[in-house]
Amino acid sequence: MVTGTRLPVRVVTDPDHGGRWTSLTAGGREWLWHRDEPRRPLAGPGDPFADAGGLEECVPTVRGLPDHGDAWSRPWLRDGEEDVVQCPDFRLTRRLRAESGAAVADYTLTAEPGYRFLWAAHALLDLSPAARIAIDTPAKTRLHPDEGAHRVTGDWPRVQGIPLDRLGPDDGTAVGAIVLTPVAAVHDGPDTLHLSVEATGQPVAVALWRNLGGFPCHAPYRSIGVEPMLGRVFDRTGADDGDTAVVPPSGEVTWRLTVTATRRP
Repeated sequence: MVTGTRLPVRVVTDPDHGGRWTSLTAGGREWLWHRDEPRRPLAGPGDPFADAGGLEECVPTVRGLPDHGDAWSRPWLRDGEEDVVQCPDFRLTRRLRAESGAAVADYTLTAEPGYRFLWAAHALLDLSPAARIAIDTPAKTRLHPDEGAHRVTGDWPRVQGIPLDRLGPDDGTAVGAIVLTPVAAVHDGPDTLHLSVEATGQPVAVALWRNLGGFPCHAPYRSIGVEPMLGRVFDRTGADDGDTAVVPPSGEVTWRLTVTATRRP
């Protein structure tokens, strides 16, 4: 439920560099976190992921190979009102528009029927330690306490003793989780960011990346990801049936990401 005063959301993207969202503002607040990463403007297909923050389009996988997917490292082309990227196994189009103050992104992935993929709006957010992540319960949650495939399943918001809805100060930890829900909200002071994903006939979820100065091990920094996604795993390799999106006989999968923002008085 959206409460408070609705704020118009404005998005800026960088088609030349993976279609990355470089700005997501509402009511004068920049929601996207950034960091200096000189490798990002030079990245090309096959390169290791260069984390500059913002929102990256991760498809056809998040972890695994290619690292953070195959679309973030390629230039996107403008075709009318759509941005388009051609990858070896698929074509992805995105139409981004404002609708009643919300930012709405409509996607179409075209590939051979039966093609299995993941997609995540890999949004790294600029949040205070007091920020809180709100998800309607009950919601099954898959906690990944490390970078591997190992996971622990529990109920939102606390899994294996970790309060995933709370951030707090840096404590040297980094965990990922996937919550089986299509909607999440992030409360930070008077401001709330609402994110939702819709995809008929495909599995949807919200991934969380709760890095409180625990990653990477050689030079850790703080980064918080709240990421609507298609699929229910980070890596499509070895994924169970129902844990990835699957291209139907039509050869197309469509979905929608909606982002709204509100502010309490």
